[in-house]
Amino acid sequence: MSVASSQQFPRARRPDPVLITEAAPSMAEQHRARKKRYTITMSMRTVCLILAAVSYHIVWLMAIFLVLMVVLPGIAVIMANDGPPKKRVTIQRPPPPTDRLLEAPRPARVIDL
Repeated sequence: MSVASSQQFPRARRPDPVLITEAAPSMAEQHRARKKRYTITMSMRTVCLILAAVSYHIVWLMAIFLVLMVVLPGIAVIMANDGPPKKRVTIQRPPPPTDRLLEAPRPARVIDL
């Protein structure tokens, strides 16, 4: 195949690489996901503030939104600092070789006097 023919028909590239390992996501991807979770949770806090201000005539509803506003920052921090769950690894050990097994113990002799 000559250089001229490869320039005439360029190969189409896949947009995303194929994942062939079970490796954990990169630290940058994990950080990006944690920032997104934190932003969403804190946005929910802003919505709770607006809903509490709108529902000030219904005291019990306003109290629920205010309690959520107080609790959500702690939840957001815990979720942002938590990493992805670790994968469970099972170790498959081969059976022991039969030529290296110890002999079975002999039954004990009981001597009655």
